Amino acid sequence: MDILQHLVAGFGVALSPTNLLIAAIGCFIGTIVGLLPGLGPINGVAILMPLAFAMKLPAETSLILLAAVYIGCEYGGRISSILLNVPGDAGAIMTALDGYPMARKGLGGVALSISAWSSFIGSLIATIGIVLFAPLLASWALSFGPAEYFALMCFAFACIAGLMGDAPVKAGLAAIIGLSMSCVGLDSNSGVYRFTGGDIHLSDGIQFVVVVIGVFSISELLLMLQEHHSSTGLVTQTGRMLFNLKELAHTWWGTVRSSVVGFVVGVLPGAGATIASAMTYSMEKRLTDKEGTFGKGDIRGVAAPEAANNSAATGSFVPMLTLGVPGSGTTAVMVGALSLYNITPGPALFTQQPDLVWGLIASLFLANVILLVLNIPLVGVFTKVLSVPNWLLVPGIVAVSSVGVYAVHATTFDLVLMTALGFAAYLLRKQGVPMAPLILGFVLGDMMEQNLRRALSISNGDAGILVGSPITIGLWTAAVLMLVVPAGMRMLSRRRQAEAVAA
Repeated sequence: MDILQHLVAGFGVALSPTNLLIAAIGCFIGTIVGLLPGLGPINGVAILMPLAFAMKLPAETSLILLAAVYIGCEYGGRISSILLNVPGDAGAIMTALDGYPMARKGLGGVALSISAWSSFIGSLIATIGIVLFAPLLASWALSFGPAEYFALMCFAFACIAGLMGDAPVKAGLAAIIGLSMSCVGLDSNSGVYRFTGGDIHLSDGIQFVVVVIGVFSISELLLMLQEHHSSTGLVTQTGRMLFNLKELAHTWWGTVRSSVVGFVVGVLPGAGATIASAMTYSMEKRLTDKEGTFGKGDIRGVAAPEAANNSAATGSFVPMLTLGVPGSGTTAVMVGALSLYNITPGPALFTQQPDLVWGLIASLFLANVILLVLNIPLVGVFTKVLSVPNWLLVPGIVAVSSVGVYAVHATTFDLVLMTALGFAAYLLRKQGVPMAPLILGFVLGDMMEQNLRRALSISNGDAGILVGSPITIGLWTAAVLMLVVPAGMRMLSRRRQAEAVAA
């Protein structure tokens, strides 16, 4: 009953005219920032944080604005991912696997609308989870140390290898390339420069925006030019902009499953939407892909990762509010925003600042409704990009990509590196090497290395710590099963086919 009373009080805060307007503005800005490749929620929140403070907004209003931008970015990241095969952020990588093929089939509007609905369901379930289970899940998250996180990363990589059932070796190769790229730059532990070739431009490592635009955008443009369909658009247009009831029923349980898994993963500090979307895409492929249509434009392959990454993003508020530990890079920026108001997040926050906490939670409900109402009618506007001919679209994408990359460090080196990575990715894609594992390997590589080092430091170099708890043992077991079971099933299938041919 206390929870219900607090939530009603929270809606009183969130529904004030000022906060409601701020939430709507934040949702719109977040959607626009999310659809721009390479920016992502961290940049969106970081840009608006000093602005909100300079405008002397109250603490709860500032937090509502930043939360709306965060959730809006997770919605917006799917747009360029589906229409152009260029993920807006790392969490939208998995959406491109089936979203872009759907757009090429003339189902871009359906993919956008089902992704908006799945995002809504994912965030809604996660917000309900915050209300009901925040303290319990926060204490559970505390049981994850460096060894558990390292095992979780390895499980995520096992899931990545499982994404490409017909080409696990190529998927593994792509993941290794991504891991190798994540090692470039300054070693934070020893202060030694690694794999830079003596070039000062690589001292900070390879930037995510350079990799994602090079690997996805530039390589896709090269493939487009090779196909030389100069008289048509990038993908086929369609008259149907919204999903139907049959498609809703087809994706419903996958969306719910992915939302729950995404929320649990999001509660773990540092795990984030990238791991959640990879795990749920792999899970849904194993559970439901009997026809082998995932990766070829299956609507379930769009709904599952979108539900998961939005659920994980919302779930990352749990450790931030209850423990004072940021659940993601974006919530880390939001913790910094609270510090500007001399507010320290943690267990006491619920009693000392109930209006702020429950106003934020209530605003998450409202932001999701606003985003659904905002995104569904705009599907037709977003798909207008499909009518642009290649002769105009290609240079336009190159210009936007180049500006986004140049803005990182304002150096031409990044533009050259983007082009080189794009050409290398083009050659790899021609050989059937998937790019999603490469990007995920690059994104997760640094977290994986840091947690391994911390774990070994705690144990004075004893590797036994990596299998020293029930959680690590469970994760290692699940990772092995993810690798062994699919391989065994493929071998069994080949044997049966051989026996059938022989008979």
